[in-house]
Amino acid sequence: MLNGIRVIEVEGLGPGPFAAMLLADLGADVITIHRKGQAAVPGMPEQSVLDRGKRSIDLNLKNAADLGIARRLVASADALIEGFRPGVMEKLGLGPDICHDLNPKLVYGRMTGWGQDSPLSDTAGHDLNYIALSGALWYASTPDQAPQTPATLVGDIGGGAMYLVAGILAGLLNAQKSGRGIVVDAAIYDGSAHMMNLLMSMRQTGNLSDMRGQSLLDGPHWSRTYTCADGGFVTVQCLEPKFYARFLQKLGLSDDPEFQKQYDRAVWPALTQRLTDIFASKSRDHWADLFQGSDGCVAPVLSPSEAHKHAMNTARQTWVNLDGTLQAAAAPRFSNQIWQPKPSPHRGEHTQDILNELDAQSQT
Repeated sequence: MLNGIRVIEVEGLGPGPFAAMLLADLGADVITIHRKGQAAVPGMPEQSVLDRGKRSIDLNLKNAADLGIARRLVASADALIEGFRPGVMEKLGLGPDICHDLNPKLVYGRMTGWGQDSPLSDTAGHDLNYIALSGALWYASTPDQAPQTPATLVGDIGGGAMYLVAGILAGLLNAQKSGRGIVVDAAIYDGSAHMMNLLMSMRQTGNLSDMRGQSLLDGPHWSRTYTCADGGFVTVQCLEPKFYARFLQKLGLSDDPEFQKQYDRAVWPALTQRLTDIFASKSRDHWADLFQGSDGCVAPVLSPSEAHKHAMNTARQTWVNLDGTLQAAAAPRFSNQIWQPKPSPHRGEHTQDILNELDAQSQT
């Protein structure tokens, strides 16, 4: 879908490389400037899943000759991705002003936690810090537990990388029409807050409370994760009455008068305890089999390895084993294309090929 689009990625951490991987999955020619002689973080794999489908050139951006090569790459590109603290790219001589002088149509994507200009812009932070201050972490547990989310998903990826990609794609469309590039300021703090707007719409009808455990989706017995007899877990979320009725029918609770009070907040704690006892009486797979194929809205909690072996994945091929590494395939899918996985490069693997391309372009 992005064939013909070139993206330059300056090696960074987490959301930046993920965003660049997604653009590569969509067909863009992503060239990663890897740090010459060292990984961004000690212990990073030589061939990272996040580099799949990209090409790699290793440069030392503090070296004048290598900086010149980087600037030539910028001049040839449609977009750039960087994830340093504000001001670092400017100090390296690759800030937006210089890059737009080299390439007025460039979409310059900046990925940070706190944004380019905020009271915390120069302060270190990580996924949990950003989503905590933005409000996105607040409902991420039952009331008796400390809020906790799957690592990186809500902040780095959801509020960060995905918003950076959306901003870059919008910038590319704008550049096609206007001939002018733009700077995309993608802050995890902003994006994770923006993702809350679906929940915030429930506030308009009184179904979202600032008190944890009192809202429509974080309080009911029918919107929970339950522990099973074998230590596994199942999720229950049958919001609509017809699905709730099916849920009760599968559990043999259709005639229980207390369970008929689906939206009565007063009975939620007691019914949660009853379901806790019920689900604790059998194994996870027992409940998964019982609800399989029904509209009861119950699903087992699987590890990535288990998800890879599940019948759903057999049909969808969402999880793949590429070069011995389990990873998720590209998403979304397109009606006229089949994703062909490409391996991750070794650091600097394409350096000479890219230099040859730049030389050939300068001669035309």
